Amino acid sequence: MTGTVKNVTTRIEIKTLVMLGCLALSLTACSKLGGGANRFEYGGVYFSGNAKAVKGDRASFVATAKPVSASLDGAIEAARYEGVKYCIKYLGTSNIAWQVGPDTPKEQLVVEKNGLTFRGTCVE
Repeated sequence: MTGTVKNVTTRIEIKTLVMLGCLALSLTACSKLGGGANRFEYGGVYFSGNAKAVKGDRASFVATAKPVSASLDGAIEAARYEGVKYCIKYLGTSNIAWQVGPDTPKEQLVVEKNGLTFRGTCVE
């Protein structure tokens, strides 16, 4: 009888390990396939972006987006989105005073290595 109990316990442990492994794989797949928090779609094209604080001033940030080669308008909207997302997350506002931003003439925008860079300050 103890042999039967031992076999049942071993099967339960194996099933539990397999289920945990499947769960772990499914969670990693979410971030790889479509859960990208820093992806923005514009005109059927996906843009990656980010926004980071300027050192020593949490209200000021630099927002980036790429690839500009796919669509300058799409990169502009992606960088704007990253800036708004940053301000809402850290200061609870979507108001931004742009030093270089979506209203800057296109020929004056900073484009390097296929990426667009905006600078702004969150306004409370």
